[in-house]
Amino acid sequence: MIEREIRSRLREQFSITLPRFDLMAQLERYPEGLRMGELSRRMMVTGGNVTGITDQLEAEGLVIREADHLDRRVYTVRLTEQGRQSFHRMAKVHEGWVKELMSGLPADEKDQMQTILTRLKNHLTDASRD
Repeated sequence: MIEREIRSRLREQFSITLPRFDLMAQLERYPEGLRMGELSRRMMVTGGNVTGITDQLEAEGLVIREADHLDRRVYTVRLTEQGRQSFHRMAKVHEGWVKELMSGLPADEKDQMQTILTRLKNHLTDASRD
């Protein structure tokens, strides 16, 4: 329900999809950029999905894709300055939405939920390596 609400608000207020926002969020964490394969892994989507999202964001001037100087088949994607500014505006509003949507839970329950979800994520990550 929270994801559906966030998707709707991103679309209405910023004309952006959640996957595009998520890709920009990944790149914000890595100013030097990420390889397309790493973006795919981090976002848990196919390489084709990452390529399509990157194509859209690049056409809007929000990201830049650069060929690796050692392997021209590999591309690194990073936010442009325009992309960084755009993401910061959206992220600030997004954070407020999440706080609003989670406001019905006491702080200790939010902490417990975060702990449990982190343990589950770590377990699933470990299981996928086996």
